[in-house]
Amino acid sequence: MYYTVKNISRYIILLLFLFSFFPSYCHTYVFRGLSVTEGLSDLVVNALYKDSIGYVWIGTGNSLERYDGTRLKHFLISGANEKIKRVNAIAEMEGNQIWMGNGMGLWRVNTEKNILEPIATETLHYGVRTLLPDGKGTLYIGSEAGLFIYKKGNLEQILIDSNILSSSNIITGLSLDENDILWMATNNGLYSLTLTDKKITPYHNIVEDKHVCSYNNVARIGNRLYLGTMGQGIISFDTQTHRFSHSVDVGCNVISSLSSDGKDILYVGTDGNGVHFVSTRQMKTIRSFRHEPGQDESIRSNSVYSLLVDRDGLIWIGFYQLGLDYSLYQSGLFSTYSYPPYFDSKDMPVRSIAITEHEKLIGSRDGLFYINEKEHRFKNFKSPELRSSMIFCIYKFQDKYYIGTYGGGMYIFDPADLSIHDFEPDEPQPFMRGQIFCIKSDYKNQLWIGTSMGLYCYKDGEKIKHYTSANSKLPEGNVYEIYFDSTQKGWICTENGMCIWDPSSESLKTDIFPENFIHKEKIRVVYEDSSHNLYFLPDKGSLCISDLSMSRFKRLQPDTQLEGKDGMFILEDDENWLWIGTNNGLYRYDKKETFIPYNFIDGIPSSIFTLCPPMQDKQGNIWMGNSKGLIYMNFKQNNLMKSYNYPLTITDIYVNGKKPIHPVIESKEVSEIQLESSQNNLTFHFSGFTYTDPAYMTYEYKLEGEDEDWQILTGTSEITYYDLSSGTYLFKVRYIGNPESVVCTAVHIAYPIETWSIIAVSIALVFIGYVYYQRKRKVKQAQAAPAIQLPEEEPKTVKPEKAAEEKYKTNKISAEECQHLTEKLEALMLRDKPYTNPDLKIADLATMLGRSAHTLSYLFNQYLNRNYYDYINDYRIEEFKRLINQDESSKYTLGALAELCGFSSRASFFRYFKKATGITPNEYIRSIGKNNE
Repeated sequence: MYYTVKNISRYIILLLFLFSFFPSYCHTYVFRGLSVTEGLSDLVVNALYKDSIGYVWIGTGNSLERYDGTRLKHFLISGANEKIKRVNAIAEMEGNQIWMGNGMGLWRVNTEKNILEPIATETLHYGVRTLLPDGKGTLYIGSEAGLFIYKKGNLEQILIDSNILSSSNIITGLSLDENDILWMATNNGLYSLTLTDKKITPYHNIVEDKHVCSYNNVARIGNRLYLGTMGQGIISFDTQTHRFSHSVDVGCNVISSLSSDGKDILYVGTDGNGVHFVSTRQMKTIRSFRHEPGQDESIRSNSVYSLLVDRDGLIWIGFYQLGLDYSLYQSGLFSTYSYPPYFDSKDMPVRSIAITEHEKLIGSRDGLFYINEKEHRFKNFKSPELRSSMIFCIYKFQDKYYIGTYGGGMYIFDPADLSIHDFEPDEPQPFMRGQIFCIKSDYKNQLWIGTSMGLYCYKDGEKIKHYTSANSKLPEGNVYEIYFDSTQKGWICTENGMCIWDPSSESLKTDIFPENFIHKEKIRVVYEDSSHNLYFLPDKGSLCISDLSMSRFKRLQPDTQLEGKDGMFILEDDENWLWIGTNNGLYRYDKKETFIPYNFIDGIPSSIFTLCPPMQDKQGNIWMGNSKGLIYMNFKQNNLMKSYNYPLTITDIYVNGKKPIHPVIESKEVSEIQLESSQNNLTFHFSGFTYTDPAYMTYEYKLEGEDEDWQILTGTSEITYYDLSSGTYLFKVRYIGNPESVVCTAVHIAYPIETWSIIAVSIALVFIGYVYYQRKRKVKQAQAAPAIQLPEEEPKTVKPEKAAEEKYKTNKISAEECQHLTEKLEALMLRDKPYTNPDLKIADLATMLGRSAHTLSYLFNQYLNRNYYDYINDYRIEEFKRLINQDESSKYTLGALAELCGFSSRASFFRYFKKATGITPNEYIRSIGKNNE
């Protein structure tokens, strides 16, 4: 498939012309749904608003919901009449005050009490349809009984028609222009209100002697108003000529939602045909989102009740009886390469690349693709032209490209004439039907080829050597990697180990590796950085780092973000950080302790990277092979420190499972909370308001006073601490790898009254003792002839061991009897599992064994040297681990599992589990690869 310069130039000019009109909408949106499963109180979503902090407010049929990207917080609407509870409008006033209007009137969110408060019910006891704040302290309220103006606690009512029941008084939309004219869309026409003199002017759209004047909503762009109707689509109104006209047809005349960007685009929600972006300059629809199963960007319903395109470009779509869809945020740091209209790597597993200033050669499972953007040339090779469409490696050597395939041997591609031919047709295996895994050249311009049949070396097109395990030190199996370091040594990696090609002796060696080196493992990648450290990525296991002489080498430290992941490639950037692609994520590593993850939120289509050697071109673009495309980013132009539109915020703090009694108090830059001694179980919720897939968000947190180091948290944005001691703590959380994003909350847990009593008594006793001592000293000094003092007798103290002997001196239990009783006890625990009873007492256990509680107490304390409760709780912990390994975590919550194991409370379970194992139950579950819902 070959396209000429003339044809491609024609297409490119056309595409540039088309794309220039809507650059903001040319990328693909990925939608995520919210419904009852995710916590919505009701499935009718009738209003949407994003506030200045970053919360999205969702108006449903019976509640106002606050959403932070992970959690929903419910503000239920009180009242018996369900028909008028539905939220119609949401607005924000100064100080982040959230107001809401519904069929019952006007409400305001009370954040301290976490409730909705009705406002001015004596005056405004009508349904509220629309709200419009002016940003200066005034709220315009469109109701079913005219306009209300709220300012500084005062409420003024303005009727459009003196008959309060007139449809002209049902205001459905408001728009305020620069001339202080308030435009009001109603059920009976369009009206303007001059704010200076309160003069009202009507405007009626009369078509064939009929009024077409019932409007649902209004949006303004410049001097033109756009009015949504229930049956006539969108009607436009020129505020200068006062003329009405029909606007763009969006395929449905029921306009349920209408807003704009204020410049060109109308955002249109329809009840029947989905969502449409309309360009008012071009007078046409430039983007649509509909329910189209199997198609990209399909939404869950065409019955749209509310639509919000927020200031960050995210799309929020509320449905009738289906909840909400919203587009997931992506920063655009990375892009997926395409060359329209002929090539798009989206969803293509890219296995190999070769990229120069103008040329790109891309290998995938679907063939080979050549692109020259400067000369506008494109060529695609695949079966049957190729014996195999699976391209494993590409290497540019002496102005030509050498292509290795899986099962189809090796080719040479000449970009001068776009021709491709066999590398070595006279050698069927491996160059015609075998596997070619790696192609590299050395300092002598010799070409080295790793294959399924051993290692080949060519010079000027002639074979110099063919190494196999039979004729050399080459380990058996496929040759996966060839890497020449700065000392000209060649590192050869096969299925069963590694050898080194020694340029001085021109031979392969295996006897030069030190003990415990990585050479016996299956190595996929070798890489040397600018400091001349070598990095080895094994097929399984952790990364190994070595100097060139192998005199110093080590494995990557455990407990990093790379643990449990298989490395696919390494590349060093201009700041000497390493990019490490794995089978589960991309990371940037400072070679010390910092790992910054990059994922979906950064524009990466899949967390799975391929064994495609990455590269950086002269323009600064870094190119990487991904299971869903060829991705790239410009290292020189992009700030790699992740930036977000909203600051990270601690959204809620729950104490003992409930909101704290005392509110959070702002103190300088750190918020504070004062707690009683019993309020020592804390759950911190936080959010960055990124509205991406929560599974990809990664944070670091630390509770100073409890945690020594920063802890990593991925896929969730909450953390709980149990049984904290009295004292002062500082909770910190930040985006991983971004110290500047940290937010803090100070927590003060008071000491119990008993503690203060003990301190007071101790001080009093010390004072009394001091006074007594002083008096006694004075008496002694007053005696003229002091008597001979006999030494005082040492107070008799009883050592703990002696006390235990006294306690158990009536017990005559031999060591043999203790051993027998221990075996009997263990058999009972394994057979009957009495520990699953949370009320189990030592007396109950003694009865089951037919012995006295005193005897059993002796067994624990003297023979087993164990506390009874520790002994029982250890069995409960093992029972929990057994249930987790049987995947019971998918059926029960952690609290329910704790009860099944015999713990009396979730708190005691968490406390003892960490005491016994050093980690939390959630950390244990993650460590064994299980998921807890």
